[in-house]
Amino acid sequence: MNTLPLDAELRVAVVAESFLPQVNGVTNSVLRILEYFKANHINALVVVPETEKTPDTHNGFKVVKVPALAVKGLIPLAMPLQIALNEIEHFKPDVIHLASPALLGNYVAKYARKRNIPTLSVYQTDLAGFAKNYGLQIANSSLNRFVAKVHSNSDLTLAPSTSACNYLQGIGVSEIALWQRGVDSVHFNPSKRDESLRESFLGNRGDRTLIGYIGRLAHEKRLEDLISLSEQDDCQLLIVGDGPIRSRLERKLPNAIFTGVKTGEELASIYASLDIFIHTGQHETFCQSIQEALSSGVPVIAPNSGGPIDLVKNGETGYLINTGNPKEIRRVVNLIQESDKVELSSKARASVVGRDWNFINSQLIAHYLELIKSKDQTGTELVA
Repeated sequence: MNTLPLDAELRVAVVAESFLPQVNGVTNSVLRILEYFKANHINALVVVPETEKTPDTHNGFKVVKVPALAVKGLIPLAMPLQIALNEIEHFKPDVIHLASPALLGNYVAKYARKRNIPTLSVYQTDLAGFAKNYGLQIANSSLNRFVAKVHSNSDLTLAPSTSACNYLQGIGVSEIALWQRGVDSVHFNPSKRDESLRESFLGNRGDRTLIGYIGRLAHEKRLEDLISLSEQDDCQLLIVGDGPIRSRLERKLPNAIFTGVKTGEELASIYASLDIFIHTGQHETFCQSIQEALSSGVPVIAPNSGGPIDLVKNGETGYLINTGNPKEIRRVVNLIQESDKVELSSKARASVVGRDWNFINSQLIAHYLELIKSKDQTGTELVA
C-alpha cells in the first residue's frame, strides 16, 4: 500500500452493524461521519444490514445491503457473506471503518488483515450488558472473548468514554484511543425553548417540572425505573421516541406523555423546553442524548456508570445516581427544582458546546491517516 499523496482522495469503506431506517447511536454516528465525508470530498462505500427500507445510496455514497437476520425486538443482524468482501475489493479502500463491529465487522476485519488494509473499529455497544437485559443465556466471559477478538482484529479501536476504554483494556484489547461524539450546539440550543410547547405538555399545571427521556424505547433502557417519577404530582414525565416496548410502557406509565419519534427543529424545541432530562440505561457506552440535552441547557439525571460518567459533572450539570432507586431520583429532582436554574442551564451548555462534529471527525481522519502511514511503513520494512 502506498502513502496517500497530499491531493489524493481518501477512500473509506464504512461497515456498520446498524443503519437507516434503524435510528440509534450507531446509525447517528455513521450519518454524521458521512456528512463530514461529503463536505470534505472523501469517497465512501457503506456496507450495512439489509432491511426493507434501507436506502440504496446516502449522501451520494453507494450503500451495499448485506442479507440480515430479523430478530424480534432487536436490530437486523447482518450475516458474514462474500457480497460484502466483493464490494470492498472492487472499491479499493485506503482504510476500513468498522462501526460497532459484530459478525459482519469481524468478517471484514479478518479480510482486511489478510489484504493489509488499515482497519479502525469503533466500540459502541456493551454486548454483555445488552445480553443480560434481554435475558440471553450467554456467559459474560464468552461475550468478552468475542468482543476482544473482534477489536483485536482491528489496527485501532476507538472508544467513546473512559469506562469503555477501561473495559476494552481489561479484556485484552491493546490498541485503543478515546474518541467521543460531537454535538450540534447550534441545533441543540437553549434559545429553542418554546413556552407554547411546554403549555401543550403541562396544560393548566404550568407549575409542574417537565422531565423528559428521549431515545429508543427498549428493554435495556430500563424505563420502568421511571414509574415512581411518573406518579409524582409536581412532575410531568415526557417520553420521546419509539421502540419494541412502547405499548408496555404506556401501560406501566399511564401518566406519562408519549410523543413517538421526533426529529429536526421539533426535537430541538422539545429538548430545550425540558426542565430536566433523565436517562436510566445502565449500559450506555456514551449516550448522545445526554450531550444533546446539555447542549440545550438542560440539567441531566443519569446512571453513575458507563458513558454518562464522562458527560455529567455531578452536582454542577446534573446528577449521577442509581437510577433504579426511586428515592434517589426524587432526591435529585428536588435538588434541581431548588437550584438556580439560569446558572445550572449555563453550566450544562458550557460543558459540551465546544465539542462539535467537525472537530470530532477531524480527529477521526487523523487516525485514518496515521493508520495508513503506519501500514505503509510496515510494508516497506517487509519488502526491505
